Amino acid sequence: MATQLVIIGLPNAGKTTVFNALTQADAQTGTYGASNDEPNLATVKVPDARLDLLTEMFKPQRKMPADVQYLDVAGVAKGMAEKGMGGKLLGHLSQGDALVHVVRAFADDNVAHPEESVDPMRDIETLNLELIFSDLAVIEKRLDRLVGQIPKTKGGEREQYEREQVILKRFHGALEAETPIREVIGEVDPDDMRLIRGFGFLSQKPLLVLLNTGEDQVGEPAATLVADATERFGRPGLAVEAIAGQIEMEIGRLDRDDAAVFMEDLGITESGLDRVIARSFDLLGLMPFFTVGPDECRAWTIRRGETAVEAATAIHSDIARGFIRAEVVGYDDFIAAGSMAETKRLGTFRREGKTYVVQDGDIINFLFNV
Repeated sequence: MATQLVIIGLPNAGKTTVFNALTQADAQTGTYGASNDEPNLATVKVPDARLDLLTEMFKPQRKMPADVQYLDVAGVAKGMAEKGMGGKLLGHLSQGDALVHVVRAFADDNVAHPEESVDPMRDIETLNLELIFSDLAVIEKRLDRLVGQIPKTKGGEREQYEREQVILKRFHGALEAETPIREVIGEVDPDDMRLIRGFGFLSQKPLLVLLNTGEDQVGEPAATLVADATERFGRPGLAVEAIAGQIEMEIGRLDRDDAAVFMEDLGITESGLDRVIARSFDLLGLMPFFTVGPDECRAWTIRRGETAVEAATAIHSDIARGFIRAEVVGYDDFIAAGSMAETKRLGTFRREGKTYVVQDGDIINFLFNV
C-alpha cells in the first residue's frame, strides 16, 4: 500500500494549490471548505534518479517507481478541535502515515487570511495546538471509559486496561504541557505500542511543515523562513520545508523544456515534489531498495533498519515464508562495476541471510522455496 501523506492547514493557506503542484492534478482551488465533501486524492510516482539509471542500463519492459499518495482534506479552522473535530475529517487525519501542514507565507490582498494578517510562525503554533487539543479530547474520552471498565474486568484483560491507562495518562500530561505525543512516544515499551496503535493520535504522526511562499520569496527569503521555523519548532519527527505552491503548480503544467527554462529563470534548482517527498520519507524513516531485470526495474519502500526477510515481505508474503537467501549489491557498487558479472568478480556481490539489514538503494534478488 502506498504511503499516504495528508495535507492539512488553516483556511486559505493554499493547500489545494500545493496539492496540485505536488501531484500535477487539476483540483479546483478555493472551494473545498470544512464540510463533508470528499477530499482530493492523487497517487504520485516517487522520483528517483537511481531507478532511472538502472532502467537505462537494464532496458526492462517496464519501470515501476514507488508510490506515494497525497490527500487534500478540509481546512482546520482555529478552535475546531475544542468544539469537536468532525468524525470524517478526524478519520482522514488519523489514517495518514504523516501530515503535511501547508502554512501560508505568501501575501495576496485578494485572498483573505482568517487571522487578518500573514504570520507563518503564529499559524504553525495554531495548528500544532489544534492537533494537541484533538488528541486530548480523544484521550479524555477513553480514560473516562477505562475508569468504568477496569473494575469490571479481571486477569489479563484488566492488566491490559491498566497498562493502557498508564500510557494514556502519560500522554495526557505531555499534551497538557503542549508537548506532542511524537516527542514522548519513545518512553512507551515497544510491547505496549499495540495498545495505542489504533488511536491514530494526530500529534504522534510525523509532521512536515511546508511554508507556501510567493514568487518574491523564492531563494534566500524562503531559506530564511525555513531556518527561522526550524529553529523555533524543529523537534524529532518534525521538519520544515518551503514550496512556492502557485509557481510549482504552473511548472507542473508545462512541458519538460519549458519547465526547465521557467525554473532556471526563477532560480529554482529542484522541483518541490522531489524536496517534499525526500523530507517526508526521512521523517517516516522510509527508504527504497531495488529489484532489476529485463522484465522490470522496480523500487520498493521499506523502513530503515528492516531486514532482508522483511524486505521480501514488501514484495510478497510467499517470498518471505520461503526465504532462502538474498543476493545483494549496493547501488554505488553496481554502478561502479557496470554489470552484475563484474560485481561478482570484484567481490561486491553478496549472499545474505534473513537478518541482513537492508541499506538504502540495495539491489536485491531473493531466492525462495515455493
